[in-house]
Amino acid sequence: MFNQSFDNMRNTRIPIARIIFALCCMLTLPLTLRAEEVKEYIVIRKQGAEKIAIVLDKTTAKGDRESEWGKSLDSTIKGGLDYTGFFNLLSAPLNIRNAQDGAINFGAISSVGSDIYVTGTVSRKSGAPNLDMHVYDITGKQLLNRTYTGTDKQLREIGLRFCADLVELLTGKKSVFGTKIVFVSNRTGAKELYMCDFDGQEVEQITNTRSISLTPAVSQDGKYLAWTDYTSGRPDLYIKNLATKVTAVVRKPGVCIDPGWVPGTDECATTLSIDGDQEIYLIRADGTLSRRLTKSKGIDVSPTFSPQGSRMAFVSTREGRPHIFIQDLKSGAVHRLTFSGNYNTQPAWSPVSDKILYSSMQKNGEINIFMINADGTGLLQLTSGTKANEYPSWSPDGSMVVFSSNRQGRRKLFIMNSDGTNQRPLLQMDGEQQQPSWSILK
Repeated sequence: MFNQSFDNMRNTRIPIARIIFALCCMLTLPLTLRAEEVKEYIVIRKQGAEKIAIVLDKTTAKGDRESEWGKSLDSTIKGGLDYTGFFNLLSAPLNIRNAQDGAINFGAISSVGSDIYVTGTVSRKSGAPNLDMHVYDITGKQLLNRTYTGTDKQLREIGLRFCADLVELLTGKKSVFGTKIVFVSNRTGAKELYMCDFDGQEVEQITNTRSISLTPAVSQDGKYLAWTDYTSGRPDLYIKNLATKVTAVVRKPGVCIDPGWVPGTDECATTLSIDGDQEIYLIRADGTLSRRLTKSKGIDVSPTFSPQGSRMAFVSTREGRPHIFIQDLKSGAVHRLTFSGNYNTQPAWSPVSDKILYSSMQKNGEINIFMINADGTGLLQLTSGTKANEYPSWSPDGSMVVFSSNRQGRRKLFIMNSDGTNQRPLLQMDGEQQQPSWSILK
């Protein structure tokens, strides 16, 4: 399958990271937040501990409507924190409140091994849910006291907003809550683009061409979506401004495939064969040609860029089989990055570091995902023993990876921590899913 994808292109001329996710501010959600400012606090963990232990108490509520809101919020918050793989969620001890005065029994919380205690109250104000959340350490020091409001249809967003604040409070880092994943699925019989939340919820169909839409790429600022589309019967590049909904179509002689955005710009790189050979060019968001980046015999595809946008990793057959190369955009100097593996493709440069993911066909026929430093050191195999694992894409903060795998039969989307741990399915959806692109979306 791995060989076929690249050959078809040629024939048609075409220890666990502690950072938790990049925060999207959910700009489309009319939520309000009142905050009692607290100084930055980093949890001190026991030596060798991998997770922050938390007692997550049930949200208290008065009234039937409020109780239903509380159950929904509890489920969202528990699911969100558990998704990160960063927390050890503990059951509240029976004596969590003193019998005499109802005060929090921090000694009991400490006795079950917890670092943090989280509690909340949901009430109704002007007919809408009002969530007050409180976070304490085991000494009783209050670390967070915030109120979240919204409509009763925004309970999921309210709960995830608290999850984002808690992760940032305890780690000093932004979170993945609110980010989106764009991917390809044949659920309707045609290959269309879809989008879902970071955790596989809220699936939405983006294209409806009843043709073939492939290789979606979202710009790092979430403003643009580029992909290859066969609506015209040939591979053209589509670039959509997600704010204005205006789509530019790039139609050139030959192929126009496999886009990748340059950070901090409105330009994406793509493979064109307008001069006969398949080379990588820069295309502006309005569809106009900027400049040519590569010049070599063989196929050059799959551009991906360093966080500063100064270097490009890509796949090339210039030395025989497909391997990953790196090019300095200023000098034009190119060097080969990968030397092991029979077929190395689909590179993805971390948005926050000099680490590059790629897919590699092994001698045993498996396709696995590897991670390597941009200087060629630190090669690490992330998947194994699970058939074909392809199309890795980083979370916006570089702490997680989404990818496609046929380990359960058909190709589906999976996620894992950036060190390869905690691999699990992302969503349940008919058909096959592949080619994910994880980003902040406006």
